[in-house]
Amino acid sequence: MPRCPWLSLLLLTIPLALVARKDSNKNEMAVLRKLKPVNASNANVKQCLWFAMQEYNEESEDKYVFLVVKTLQAQLQVTNRLEYLIDVEIARSDCRKPFSTNEICAIQENSKLKKKLSCSFLVGALPWNGEFTVMEKKCEDA
Repeated sequence: MPRCPWLSLLLLTIPLALVARKDSNKNEMAVLRKLKPVNASNANVKQCLWFAMQEYNEESEDKYVFLVVKTLQAQLQVTNRLEYLIDVEIARSDCRKPFSTNEICAIQENSKLKKKLSCSFLVGALPWNGEFTVMEKKCEDA
C-alpha cells in the first residue's frame, strides 16, 4: 500500500511548529522543558560559560580580566534554543586587558586588587550552529 508523502511532511512540521510557537500572553518563546539541573562539566555548559565570560570581560570597565573561580550550579531550559542558567563565582585576575590567550593568569591575591563576584548568566545557545547569546547577566559582590 503506498504511503502518503504529505503525511510524512505533516509529521515533520508539527514539532517545528511547537518549537517556534510563541506564548501570546507573555510575548516570549514557549518553554518546552523547564529548568532542570545539568552537570557543569557538560561541553555546552562550558561553551556557554566561556562565551559569557568573554562578553563580561569585554563590557567590564575593570582594567583586569575576571576568571571563573567556581561553578555553583548549571541548569538547562529548552525553548526555541537551549537556555543555560549558570551561577558562578568569579574573581579579578592578575592579567591586564587586553587579554592574550597566551597569558597564564592567576586570581588576584593583593588585598587592594582582590575582588570576587557572584554572577548568574542566562545564555541562549544553538551550539550546533555555534550561536550563543547572553540573554541576562547579574553580578554582585561575593
